[in-house]
Amino acid sequence: MGSIISDSQEARLLCRRNQLTNTAGVAPGYLQANLLVLPAKYATDFHDLCLRNPVPCPLLGVTAVPGDPKSVRPSQCIKSKDFDIRTDFPRYRVYSSGKHIDSRCDLLDAWTNDHVGFLIGCSFSFEDALKAAGLPPRHQKTGTIVAMYRSNIPLLPAGVFTGGNYIVSMRPYRPEQIERVREITRLYRSTHGEPVAWGWDGAKQLGISDVDKPDFGEAQRFEEGEVPVFWVRSQ
Repeated sequence: MGSIISDSQEARLLCRRNQLTNTAGVAPGYLQANLLVLPAKYATDFHDLCLRNPVPCPLLGVTAVPGDPKSVRPSQCIKSKDFDIRTDFPRYRVYSSGKHIDSRCDLLDAWTNDHVGFLIGCSFSFEDALKAAGLPPRHQKTGTIVAMYRSNIPLLPAGVFTGGNYIVSMRPYRPEQIERVREITRLYRSTHGEPVAWGWDGAKQLGISDVDKPDFGEAQRFEEGEVPVFWVRSQ
């Protein structure tokens, strides 16, 4: 589980020095972002994909020009001028032809003048609010990775991006807690917002047959009376 760091710039600098590897619970009060880097020829299509699918792909910012890793628009997205997309995330996964080929701590030797970076809202942004309300997510308490699943909800296609489905993350809660959980997370519209489904029937509606076998992350421990609660997420 990540250590609580009060300042977003401090978190970025720790990532740059490879001293932070997990952002769960880091920098409460700040929005977290996932990063997607693409060749410039796909940038317009991906931007359209985000606009057509604002809940699973909430676009917070995009690099100002291809090849520039240090400026993002809109400018208020990252207030500090000391920022570098190539180094200021804890880990990077590199893909080629849709296959994961490498994991690394920075992109310094992989970034080119043709790359465009997109910052997508991350559901970790609302977790400190849940914790403050006495409803901490299970994976924060157990030091595990949140469980994630492929759902049967189709993404609206855009250009070359077709055939995709929503990825959902899951956090266990008791049925009587769900309305409060929805109320808290509903405010975070730019980072996926409130849950899309809950309960065992909700899992079936999403096409999830076994919550103990996530497609990504780690299975979560259920306590007596708890049910799964699902949010869409970027993946």
